Amino acid sequence: MPDMPTTLPDPDVLDLRVADPALAAAVADVLAQADAGNWALRLVDRDTTLWSTDPAVQDEIGKRLGWLDAPRHFSDLIPALEGFGEGIRDAGFTNVLVLGMGGSSLAPDVLISAFGDLPDWPVVRVLDSTDPAAVRAAWAGLDPLATLVIVATKSGTTTETLALQADARQRIKDALHAAHDRRDRPGEQMIAITDPGKSLAAIPHHDELREYFLNPEDVGGRYSALTYVGLVPASLQGLDLDALLASGTEMLARCTATSAAANPGVALGAAIGALAKAGRDKLTLVADPAIARFGTWLEQLVAESTGKLGVGIVPVDAEPLGAAAAYGSDRVFVRLALEAAEPPVPAPDGTPADALLDTLAAAGHPVVRIVITDPIDLAGEFVRWEVATAIAGIVLGIDPFDQPNVEEAKQQTRRILGSGNGEEHWAAKAYADAVSAGAVVARGAHMSLAGDSGLQVTAGDATLVGELRLHLDRLHPGGYAAIQAYVAPTPARDAALARIRALLRDATGRATTAGYGPRYLHSTGQLHKGGPNTGWFLQLTADHPDDLPIPGWPYTFGRLIDAQAAGDRAVLEERNLPLLEVRLGPDPDAGLAELETALAAALGRG
Repeated sequence: MPDMPTTLPDPDVLDLRVADPALAAAVADVLAQADAGNWALRLVDRDTTLWSTDPAVQDEIGKRLGWLDAPRHFSDLIPALEGFGEGIRDAGFTNVLVLGMGGSSLAPDVLISAFGDLPDWPVVRVLDSTDPAAVRAAWAGLDPLATLVIVATKSGTTTETLALQADARQRIKDALHAAHDRRDRPGEQMIAITDPGKSLAAIPHHDELREYFLNPEDVGGRYSALTYVGLVPASLQGLDLDALLASGTEMLARCTATSAAANPGVALGAAIGALAKAGRDKLTLVADPAIARFGTWLEQLVAESTGKLGVGIVPVDAEPLGAAAAYGSDRVFVRLALEAAEPPVPAPDGTPADALLDTLAAAGHPVVRIVITDPIDLAGEFVRWEVATAIAGIVLGIDPFDQPNVEEAKQQTRRILGSGNGEEHWAAKAYADAVSAGAVVARGAHMSLAGDSGLQVTAGDATLVGELRLHLDRLHPGGYAAIQAYVAPTPARDAALARIRALLRDATGRATTAGYGPRYLHSTGQLHKGGPNTGWFLQLTADHPDDLPIPGWPYTFGRLIDAQAAGDRAVLEERNLPLLEVRLGPDPDAGLAELETALAAALGRG
């Protein structure tokens, strides 16, 4: 056997523990390849041959590397950004609502969560759901005339964002009329963050907006955290943009180090790429609560960038901690800690997160530890992980800047919405029958539930427990279980999904993910369809007894979200992936509770 390189990154560059000699050698080998191939220098020089030998692909990649300039470019715009934020505050706006999906919403959400509401500045929130209950909840208690609405869409055509814009515009118009304000100019309450040219032109009423911010076109959505996408909401939140962008600029400078072992982004990317190729493809994030939302942003970056051509890294965000024995041999753990912050909830046996990770590292699981001193340094982590993901793409042999399978679910959704009464998906009538009959409806790989106690009744000789058992038999060895929840996000539902994930993980040894629809379609949806063919899907949908029209559109928010769920189901079914749909009925919380009980019984833990 030839000698294997053994040099790993300096702990001051990347704190990586790899006790398994074979895994350590795999990481060291990729680091050596990075040095031999001058990956760091070529990334800085925007050498697109790092990812492809196809000239057409290289050309497209070249149009997506502007994120390497973002920290420096936007540093020059800080005075204008801060002036804008101060002007909005001084104009009397007390709230800001960001309407966006995926890359347009996740970075603002990270900063909002990490810094909270600052005194004397507007309260900034994100709305990235088309569930009618979520739309209503986002506007509850807000004065539309004191709320600035941000329409964030790179393409200018994002269906969800434009539906939310139509709703917001009508709310503002109604408030203007109620106040006897004859201006009737709702655009004064709205701004846009988009790309120039056709993207701006595609946004309805763009010529009436109070302001618009045009991003460089060569920055992809999931790499846009330190562009206007993250910085405009940050300016309205009252954050110190000088410090924020200084953190990003400093990390970018560190990521120009030519030695892979001395480069925090290249070293991280080489490690996670090498470990994924060695079978450790479940990147499990363990973050302090104060910065936990970073995991949702990172989930999109990693999943959408690497999940294609049958390969990919599966990010596992917000999975509750378990006992050491609950984890399979496909895991890599990333501990993201904030100095002096509250630690994550301990494992069920009371073991603190850091002690558990020590145990896992000693047992041979690779563990990365990243400690940041201040939330402002999340900007540096945005950059580190962007570089790392680009480098991991080299290791995996894929283009990390495209998303070839994302459009498929959108096309199916458009087909369903355009089908009218003649071509509704099968579930629409089945759900109606189930509500009237108070019975469970099963069809193919789906289980539809409705009624106040629908989860307890049977369809023929099939019970929900039985259907779940059959579906659990379809778990792939070394695969992952994905929960897709087309319901309005709430803390109670977060907790219910976490308990269901823990049940699945502890009983099956599989990694689990969970995402709210339709948001996950702009995040892990690419990985589900284009990544490793090892996913197992539990899709949760609900009735909409209090639906909400989309002003000026031919359908409601309830019909839109149902069509999005159906469109994604159709694409997953085309790939023969294991999918069970559970219709939770009109009360999603009660439905989730009963599903949890049934799943425990199916797993023999009831």
